[in-house]
Amino acid sequence: MSDLEMRTHSREQEIRDALIRILTDMTVDWELDLPHGIRGSTGLIGDLGCESIDIVMFIVAVEERFGQKSLPFESLLMEGDRYVTELSVDQVTSFLERELR
Repeated sequence: MSDLEMRTHSREQEIRDALIRILTDMTVDWELDLPHGIRGSTGLIGDLGCESIDIVMFIVAVEERFGQKSLPFESLLMEGDRYVTELSVDQVTSFLERELR
């Protein structure tokens, strides 16, 4: 693996770990049935049961964690003129990896 690939993988893992910590903190009192815990493939809506207010709270926590306000989350949350029906940790990770450069 080249230096660039290692840095990219490391940054991706750092972002994913931060997102998982945020979601774990948010859902600590929720009665979730996730035998393997929150992972990259975990869906915020289907697996965690997030509602719109939870997504807003998650976005605020992400912006605070990464010190970035006004990230274009609408591009992640919208498909055309409709809200997405699911959003995985990996999708948010990829979005942040692009936007935080």
